[in-house]
Amino acid sequence: MKIMKKYLLSAALIIAISISAKAQFSLGIKGGVNYSDINSDNLKNSSIAGYQVGAFARIGGAFYLQPEVYVSSTGGKFESDDNSYSGNVRFTNLNVPVLLGARFGPQSLNFRIMAGPDYISNLSTSENFSQNFNSAYNDFGHYKNSTLGYQAGFGVDIGAITADLRYQGNFSDIDSNYGQRPNIWALSVGFKIL
Repeated sequence: MKIMKKYLLSAALIIAISISAKAQFSLGIKGGVNYSDINSDNLKNSSIAGYQVGAFARIGGAFYLQPEVYVSSTGGKFESDDNSYSGNVRFTNLNVPVLLGARFGPQSLNFRIMAGPDYISNLSTSENFSQNFNSAYNDFGHYKNSTLGYQAGFGVDIGAITADLRYQGNFSDIDSNYGQRPNIWALSVGFKIL
């Protein structure tokens, strides 16, 4: 009888821990829009619209860890100061941010803040420059294959629906010849499937 109680108590404890752990873990899909530009020495820049689509996991309670993986489209437009040269570049990236965050409010409606590093791998680059741009800036567009950046922002969860607004920057230039660094504002909506 004593052994049976131990087994039942152990099983109850395992079930309680499993239920508690499940409540502290969520997995979801996300998608959204972003507006990016690329700061560049000696050139004016303007932003372009892009997208992002991927998945996220959230582990923890009031304080949480949120790793993500998603594909994004970013880039920017460039013009010389006298408007005689112009061009644009668009990147397709694989982003892997690992965010630390804090959650406020009940489970069904809560607000979040988050920040953390972001590994960005350039999957492809599409460039379109005016004819005279390449002769003036012949070494322009020698972009790195990957960079390390950061993200910071806030979000809200309403039941299984999650929405985030974030800023993304880079710790280093993506093209050191012209001091190019991307600046990205992203708005995403997600759905927790677990």
